[in-house]
Amino acid sequence: MNLAVLASGRGSNLAALLAARDAGTLPARFVLVGSDHPDAPALQLARDAGIATFALRPKDFPDRPAFDRALFNRIEASGADLLVLAGFMRVIDGAVLGPWAGRVLNIHPSLLPKYRGLHTHRRAIEAGDAEHGASVHFVTAELDGGPLIAQARIAIEPGDDEDALAARLLPWEHRLLPAVVALLAEHRLALTAAGVTLDGTPLKAPLRLTEHGLQ
Repeated sequence: MNLAVLASGRGSNLAALLAARDAGTLPARFVLVGSDHPDAPALQLARDAGIATFALRPKDFPDRPAFDRALFNRIEASGADLLVLAGFMRVIDGAVLGPWAGRVLNIHPSLLPKYRGLHTHRRAIEAGDAEHGASVHFVTAELDGGPLIAQARIAIEPGDDEDALAARLLPWEHRLLPAVVALLAEHRLALTAAGVTLDGTPLKAPLRLTEHGLQ
């Protein structure tokens, strides 16, 4: 499967995907990495790995749909079968997403549908939650609102602040995203009229990442 990735920042989830490919657990070919920030460290990470890169700045376009169309034109031209948003901090126009339904994934640091948007770790702590986590979902025009695929869960410990909680969650994110992408690359996971299916069977609840993998 040809894979494209969009990232706005450091690219730690991109690094996790590349590590899974190199370990032989992610049967995918990385064809393009793009960003909305020309100086994003994720782009240098991709260049170091020999992957084609590009950056487009939203301020160079008249509106969000124009930016999104230019973005997806690049991705389409790359021959990508699947697009992964790995820390891409923008909402994508629904009309642009339409032809890509079921072929765009996002990872979000909360147990969706809780805490869509930003500052998820802080919000979970302030709410007094007992646990926190990360979710991978198919992308729709609704912010962090697409069909859920899988989640990782960790306990919120006494004395946690948002930085400590984020640091403990990150290794789980780095396992969760490659595991889900691998299911898609193996053609085991799909978004259908019946919802998210695994091996042809609709999921009744999101898969859960454990020490032993997705279950």
